[in-house]
Amino acid sequence: MKLNRKQFLGPDPEFCRFQDAAVAVLPFPYEGGVSYGHGAGRAPQAILDASCYVEFYDEVLNAEPFRMGIVTLAAPAMPKTPAAVHQLMVRSTRALLEKNKFVVVLGGDHSISSGYFKALQEKYPTLGCVQLDAHSDLRDSYEGSRFSHASVMARIREMTPHTLQLGIRAMCSEEADRIRRENMAVCTMHSLRKKLCNWKNALQNLPEHLFITVDVDAFDLSVISSTGTPEPGGFTWDEGLDILHTVFRTKTVVGFDVVELAFNRMDRNSPFNVAKLVYKMLGFKLQKEVASGRISWPTQPSQGGNLTKVP
Repeated sequence: MKLNRKQFLGPDPEFCRFQDAAVAVLPFPYEGGVSYGHGAGRAPQAILDASCYVEFYDEVLNAEPFRMGIVTLAAPAMPKTPAAVHQLMVRSTRALLEKNKFVVVLGGDHSISSGYFKALQEKYPTLGCVQLDAHSDLRDSYEGSRFSHASVMARIREMTPHTLQLGIRAMCSEEADRIRRENMAVCTMHSLRKKLCNWKNALQNLPEHLFITVDVDAFDLSVISSTGTPEPGGFTWDEGLDILHTVFRTKTVVGFDVVELAFNRMDRNSPFNVAKLVYKMLGFKLQKEVASGRISWPTQPSQGGNLTKVP
């Protein structure tokens, strides 16, 4: 597999060899599903560029998670049709999962997530999805496309009923009707802040194996300002990390993506914060594996273990 010239975090080459790395980062620069602001297609490269300034040492974990080995693949060329893009995502992530890599996808717009979920479900048939997002993304189609970023959770719901949506603060009436009709586990930002939603109980009710999809507009604009469909009142940095840490501790996360950053040459903070978010999430995954006794804290990439092994 062709490697990216820019490796996530920019470590020494021994920590980003494909054969030894526990984690594979897949940049996926697609933005054909967006409906408002553009720039998601240039976001993966911006995240990789910014990641080289993220410190290796995590002061909370008292460890350097990069030592598990993180390899970054070259971004694939994007097909012209949404259906072909979906199939490309399925094939690309499936190939990495077959090599027992823990796959992190850097979007790109949110429409790409259903393809990764499909590939993961082939390996983990009983699979749930936790979504952090400002939008519920439950429209059956939007602007004539069933592959819109506004429809990604509708596509995932066709594959599993096991979903938990957190931080939602924008939806249409049809989406609200569907949530009530299907009794979906949706915690709006209002219900979270007012403590009207027991999201931890909803999390416990999900299957053991989970996919996490993070739309960066879940975060407040003071944390990540460059996104295609911004909404005020999102998670603070600490709120978002606390939720993600709880998900990783409670269940077995088998893959995640981070999507909807919009490249903006005047904003260097947002790509850096997204890169650090990805690294924090990888640290949470490694911490869970160490706590389970399956591996020890690695000092070399060959000690990073198989993070996709079914417990």
